[in-house]
Amino acid sequence: MTIPGDESETFGIQTFMGAPLSRDLSKARAAILGIPYDSGTHPARIGSRLGPASIREQSVLVRAYEPPDQDFSPIERLNAVDYGNVKVVPSSIAESFAAIEQAVYGIASEGVVPVTMGGDGAMTLPQLRALHRVHPDLVVLHIDAHTDSFPEDGIDRIRYSTATTFTRAAEEKLVDTKHSFHVGTRGPTYRQDAWSHAETLGYRVIPDHVVRKRGWEDVTAEIHSTLAGRPVYLCFDMDVFDPSCAPGVCTPTWGGLTAYEGLSLIRSLAGLRFVSFDVNTVSPPHDVGGMTAFLAASCMREFLFLACDRN
Repeated sequence: MTIPGDESETFGIQTFMGAPLSRDLSKARAAILGIPYDSGTHPARIGSRLGPASIREQSVLVRAYEPPDQDFSPIERLNAVDYGNVKVVPSSIAESFAAIEQAVYGIASEGVVPVTMGGDGAMTLPQLRALHRVHPDLVVLHIDAHTDSFPEDGIDRIRYSTATTFTRAAEEKLVDTKHSFHVGTRGPTYRQDAWSHAETLGYRVIPDHVVRKRGWEDVTAEIHSTLAGRPVYLCFDMDVFDPSCAPGVCTPTWGGLTAYEGLSLIRSLAGLRFVSFDVNTVSPPHDVGGMTAFLAASCMREFLFLACDRN
């Protein structure tokens, strides 16, 4: 759903939660952007390039109002627009990353909050490049079953992939790693140093088993105290959820969050100064009845409420 600069009749086009399809940011405080990109390197699951279309389709089930605390439409309050899709070529890193960075910078440089949907986790790196240009003191809150901070991905030593996103971000000094988090890591990996390498880069890693021992209230208190006042990029990988409620992801890992826990976690972040959001790794070919895309759309609704409430 890549749209031209001039506005046209949009009747019948499925946008996110019915937001107007537009590239006019003059009144918008948030812009929803699809990034239909995946690296094509996963050994078994290719398909997250189809994520934005599925999330938009399932967003028709997402209702705006939830009394008493969210008894208003975030789309209306933010004058949010659906900005369409970035024109990318899946698996073509240089061309796609440049297009993603340009699109996100075009939104963020206008003071508008990008709310993006992928696509795999590799799409986050060019977005961080864009946001760093606007916010040099950027920090990231990465909620995921994996750190995505491998030195390189696989036996072919791939530098740019979903597994190396935050390694490259640290090397390029796009984020302040000492004030950035990986939260919810769990499960088996292909590397012995998967978590420790993230810590050597300076990130704060809070694995799922530590979260459950400490309790979410304690962990979110640490997040709030650490990130207060800083420009925050929220990167939300759908595989942080248990496959029982989010089966259609690239790298499913048992033992994750329930839908209630995940949505409550997002809501608990209210008050932080969020400057961008992304949700990623929805893979429609592996989904069941659109349930993962529906849950991703519900997460994005919560992002929009955070954008309404940000400090």
